Amino acid sequence: MNYFCRLFPRTDKSLSVSVPGSKSITNRALLLSVLAGEGTLSGIQTSDDASVFVSAVRSLGYDVEIQGEKAYVKGGSRKKDASVYVGSAGTAARFLTAFLGLSDGTYELDSSEQMRKRPMKPLLDSLVSLGAEVTYRGEEGHFPFTLKGGKRKNEVTVDVRSSSQFLSALLIAAPVFGGLTVHVQGTHGMAYVDMTVKMMSSFGIDVKREGNTFFVPAGNYRACDYVIEPDVSAACYFYALAAITGNTLEVQGVTLPSLQGDVAFLDVLRSMGAKVEGTTVTGGTLRGVEADLSAFSDQAITLACIAPFASTPTRITGIGHIRLQESDRLTAMATELKKLGARVETGEDSILIYPSALHGGTVKTYDDHRMAMGFSLIGQRVEGVVIENAECCKKTFAEYFSVLDALREGI
Repeated sequence: MNYFCRLFPRTDKSLSVSVPGSKSITNRALLLSVLAGEGTLSGIQTSDDASVFVSAVRSLGYDVEIQGEKAYVKGGSRKKDASVYVGSAGTAARFLTAFLGLSDGTYELDSSEQMRKRPMKPLLDSLVSLGAEVTYRGEEGHFPFTLKGGKRKNEVTVDVRSSSQFLSALLIAAPVFGGLTVHVQGTHGMAYVDMTVKMMSSFGIDVKREGNTFFVPAGNYRACDYVIEPDVSAACYFYALAAITGNTLEVQGVTLPSLQGDVAFLDVLRSMGAKVEGTTVTGGTLRGVEADLSAFSDQAITLACIAPFASTPTRITGIGHIRLQESDRLTAMATELKKLGARVETGEDSILIYPSALHGGTVKTYDDHRMAMGFSLIGQRVEGVVIENAECCKKTFAEYFSVLDALREGI
C-alpha cells in the first residue's frame, strides 16, 4: 500500500495527538514480568514487534494474556527444549537469546529475513565465553542458530558498537542466573541501557556501574503492576511535524523526566529554533544544527527529513551503526533525500544535509518503519510525495498514517 501525502495546514489551534505505548518499555517489562513470575502491564504497545515478543515467550511455556492495552503475565515454567521465532523484533531477538543462552536447555531460534541480516555475533560470542554453545544453521553470527544454554562464569565482556541491546539483554537475564559482571566495549545507545537499569530497579534488582563495567547481583525480580509510557520515538514524528509547519502540538501522556532517551530530540528541536515548553512544541523558522545522535539514533531519519527546511546545514553524527538496522538507514535516507531534491553528503558515521528546495517523488521505504514515518514529514510541506509500502509501519505504529490524517482533518 502506498500513502499519498497531503500538505499539513498552519493553524492557530493547539493540536494534541496520542501515540501507542513504548515498544522498548513494553518488551523489557514483558520479560521482567516473566522472570518475576507474574505481573500486570498497562498501556502496552500492540505492534508487530510486541506481538512477536509475546508469541515467543508463550512458545517457551509462559502464560501471557493480552486484553486491549493490558498484558497479564500469569506464570508458567521455561521449556528446556523449544523452537523460538523472533520475527523482525530486535528486542525479542537479543533479549530472549541472552535469557536462553544463560539457562539450561537447547533452543532452535529463527527470525525474519530482515532480522537475519542484523548482527547477533557480539552477543553470541559473549554467551559462548560464559559457557553456551552455538551452532549456526546459516551465516555465522546471524539467525538461524541452535543455542545450548549454560553459564560457568560470572564475568563477561560485550561489544555494543552495533547494538546496545546486547548489553541490556545480558543485564536483564543475569540476576536469575547467579548475577554477572559485564565489561562493555563501545558507548552506542547507552540511553537505552539506562532505561534497562531503571526498569530493573522498578522490578527489585539494582545494578551498579563503575565506568564501563556493570555489576548485576543475583536475585529474584519482584512482581508488580507496571504502567508503560507513551512511545517517545513515535511522538518525535509529531514534534518534528510541529517544528516544520509552525504549529503548536503536544503528545498526550508524554512527561518529563522520561525513561526514553529519544526525549533528547526535544533539545535538538529547541536548538534549531523551535519553541519547546515541557513536551509541547511550537514550530517556527529553523536553523541547522550539528547533533550527535549516538544515544538516540532512531531519530536520525526524523532529523534528516526536517533538515532541508532549515536555513543552514545540519550535520548528524554518531550514526554509523544504523547501517545495520532494519535497513542500511544511513544510505537509505541519503538516497531518498537526493531523490526528492536535497543536497546531501555522507561519511562513515555521519550525514550532512543542506537547505534545499525539495520536490515530489516516490519514497522507497526498504521495509523500514522509520523510513516510512520519517519521510512522511517531507510530504507535509512538499506536494507530490508518495510513501511506498506504508504498511511497514505496523512493526511499531500500525495506525501512524491514520493518526496523521485524523490530526490534519481535525483542524
